[in-house]
Amino acid sequence: MKRIINSYVFSFLSCIIFAGLFACSADKETAQDLTIKGLTASTSKIDFESSESTKEIKIETDATAWLLSNSGAGWLKISQSGGTSGSTTVTVTALANTTTQTRTAIITLTSNDAKTVQITVSQAGVAGSQGFPDYNTNPIAADATGMSSTAVQLAAKMKLGWNIGNTLEASGGETAWGNPKVTKALIDLVKANGFNAIRIPCSWNQYMENAATAKIKTDWLNRVKEVVQYCVDNDMYVIVNIHWDGGWLEKNITEAKKVETNAKQKAFWQQIATYLRGFDEHLLFASANEPDVKDAAEMAVLTSYHQTFIDAVRATGGKNTYRTLIVQGPSTDIEKTNNWMTSLPTDPTANRMMAEVHFYPYQFTLMTEDADWGKMFYYWGAGNHSTTDTSRNSTWGEESFIDEKFRSMKTQFVDKGIPVILGEFGAIRRNLTGDALTLHLKSRADFLKYVVKQSRANGMVPFYWDAGNLGTNTMSLFDRSNNTVYDAQALKGLQDGLN
Repeated sequence: MKRIINSYVFSFLSCIIFAGLFACSADKETAQDLTIKGLTASTSKIDFESSESTKEIKIETDATAWLLSNSGAGWLKISQSGGTSGSTTVTVTALANTTTQTRTAIITLTSNDAKTVQITVSQAGVAGSQGFPDYNTNPIAADATGMSSTAVQLAAKMKLGWNIGNTLEASGGETAWGNPKVTKALIDLVKANGFNAIRIPCSWNQYMENAATAKIKTDWLNRVKEVVQYCVDNDMYVIVNIHWDGGWLEKNITEAKKVETNAKQKAFWQQIATYLRGFDEHLLFASANEPDVKDAAEMAVLTSYHQTFIDAVRATGGKNTYRTLIVQGPSTDIEKTNNWMTSLPTDPTANRMMAEVHFYPYQFTLMTEDADWGKMFYYWGAGNHSTTDTSRNSTWGEESFIDEKFRSMKTQFVDKGIPVILGEFGAIRRNLTGDALTLHLKSRADFLKYVVKQSRANGMVPFYWDAGNLGTNTMSLFDRSNNTVYDAQALKGLQDGLN
């Protein structure tokens, strides 16, 4: 009987153990099935301006499927509401916000086998006079120390300028367009090769802490200040502007955008001017870059943007009371500027304003493929026309053209005490060989020499455009990877123009 009982007990225990093992195995399989999959979005926060615009979200997951929804905000549109495993880019569109109030929404990313992800969305309202905070929070008394030069006197001191192109204005960050971060060694190299002025094309819009308040991140203000200091330490004059910057100003020169754009222009310049207020006259501010103006009516809107810039800078006080300020002509095009920029904004400080234009006779300087209306020019200037490749000789944009255009700026501005900054010019180096290359490079050097020479003769200050990229169809003077001269012939052409 004992043996029978033991056998029964053994059988019972075996059943329990077997059942337990089966249960454990089943539990293990269930746990594997319920493992949390990866589900990520490229951002957790999106800030929109008041105008209709789009942003992209990259979704990556190894989950079987996902869904995307918003919190019922009718002004927010999503290009697709679901997808499967892998990488997917979704476009989010915010319709125009015509109110003055900031509005918010939540985008929710879900999956049956992954943790939920939420993305906060904010869209600024149309900015009126009180649309952004007043950033002129500590105006100080006027300070003329180190600010004695008038605009005309400064222009005489600024001999030859160089652009740190495709760097501090690059979308995505300072190195996003292939250039290394600006160093003091680079600025030293530029100074050692005959330049005594630097133009810093600069982005600000992408460095906002919050689109609803237009507050610029302090670390970006510090970085710009650091680069300015490199220049000033070298006894160089330096221009800080608001460059393309995503086009928030330059593509919105209309009556419909006037109030909104002026509000941001004011907020940005209050912050920039306050932060850089301690520099002496070696630092100049420029309102914009190449504002896209198509007629005289839009020129009037641009003038309002320039007026906001001047008023914002001057109101911060200190050395900014006397700082020389630069306003851009329509599209910085000399002909348009001659036709439409017939008046300048009002400056409460006399004799501290300059105008700015750019100069790129397109077929010789920038054109990279033939069009039905015309061909690329390889050769430029007296004595540089090819006898064998005649279709590539310049038929316009040569010495007499430069004389005419620069003289018009002298008549319109310089003769009235307004110096002109030639903020950008240059000519690409083309992919040629043999005698064609030799003649092209000589043409290019002669063009640069003539532009510099005639700029100075007409009271203009030339700033060469250098985007840093090397190779063909570029115009870089320096190799920024090792701080050496890259294009000695073009550099000599510029230097010769000063003689």
